[in-house]
Amino acid sequence: MISIILGLIGLSIVVIFHEFGHFVFARLSGVEVEAFSVGWGPSIISHKGKKTVWKLCAFPIGGYCKLKGEEGFQAAVDQNLQYIPSEKGSFFSATPLKRIFIASAGPLFSVLFAAFIFILVASIGTTIVTAPNRIILSSEIGSTLQSGMPNPADIAGLKTGDKIISIDGKTIRDYSDLQEIIASNPGKTMSIEVLRNDKKHSLVITPLLDPNSGIGVIGVYAWIDPIIESVQEKSPAAIADLRPGDIIMEADGRPISNTVDLMQVFNNANGSVSLRVKRGDQTLSMIIVAKSLEEAGIRFEGILRTEKAKSLPEAISMGVEETFSTISLEIKSIGMLFRGVNVFKAISGPARLTYLIGTAASEQIKAEGLAGLVPILDFLAFISIALAIMNLLPIPALDGGRVLIYLIELIRRRPINAKSLYRFQFIGVASILLLFLVATMSDIFFFLGK
Repeated sequence: MISIILGLIGLSIVVIFHEFGHFVFARLSGVEVEAFSVGWGPSIISHKGKKTVWKLCAFPIGGYCKLKGEEGFQAAVDQNLQYIPSEKGSFFSATPLKRIFIASAGPLFSVLFAAFIFILVASIGTTIVTAPNRIILSSEIGSTLQSGMPNPADIAGLKTGDKIISIDGKTIRDYSDLQEIIASNPGKTMSIEVLRNDKKHSLVITPLLDPNSGIGVIGVYAWIDPIIESVQEKSPAAIADLRPGDIIMEADGRPISNTVDLMQVFNNANGSVSLRVKRGDQTLSMIIVAKSLEEAGIRFEGILRTEKAKSLPEAISMGVEETFSTISLEIKSIGMLFRGVNVFKAISGPARLTYLIGTAASEQIKAEGLAGLVPILDFLAFISIALAIMNLLPIPALDGGRVLIYLIELIRRRPINAKSLYRFQFIGVASILLLFLVATMSDIFFFLGK
């Protein structure tokens, strides 16, 4: 329940800032705002201001901004009028240029909100838990991305134990950097520099598009040394007396070089694994009863990378750079939908977004207290930019579709016929309903698979 509440709060904040953009620009353009609501459905609390009714509604999912005269469109259709009627202070009494500003304001505020969050995160500082830039070929444990085809990493000539130090001239500090650049460039051929036995090698690699996630993959795992960082209380590892600092040397008689080796042993075992562990100057033997490495309750040593601006100007620079980087990444992601991606797995609807935000927030707070909210802020900024980009698509009934209509009016210097506008809006509503259906089905498949 806590996860759901946190998720709804996070998603609502993103949507409310978007709607607040419409509110601000409407007021600046002389258009009256009849109601501004947090949530949907029956009103719980309301306050009537000078011209606007402020409401808190029963269903806390986003909100809306109701402009005076928006229903004029429906009135024109019902009364078979050629053009939409307007009155002073109504939306359709505003010039096309002002209506363009009002429609664009929501996406603009979504981007500004994301930029503010990125600047805030840069000021506070964020710690990334990741792994070294050393890799393991997934093909060596029988994992291939395409049946009967070698993985991109194998085609490129990468080998287990290689350290990837740069891609297309960009320095790879750790596995997080590697994931980011590979994920965002499926199908792009890139130069890659690796360190192998203290010698540099230059290779070429082309990430493959994963149809289920819509990101680029090459078929590698992170190399993590089998050094225990922490043991979960009352877990199988704790019962077996494993301790932080222990180095796992063997499992069921097999030498262990990394955590993938250990994972394989657990996957092939029958519920228990015998270990040889180095603890200081001692070598100990023990048995751990667990069906998988995840169930064992062991956390292995990784890399902690802290990113924090040294000054406010640097924080602003970092925040703005991250904003544009995220916009670029999300535009690329939309393009991936037309390249054979499984939309039922790659697209998330409101239910899954609420679940992901809430679960991430509750887990981070539980582990790190209020400091755990910093990564969640990043996630909210990402969603805010996604909302902006989605709304700017030239689909009728979305902000982008409205901008297109008013732009046509501006160029033609006369209003669009109400019936033509109705047909245009009907297509938009049908498109949105189809998208909502796909997102809902995607959410259902996601929860059924959990």
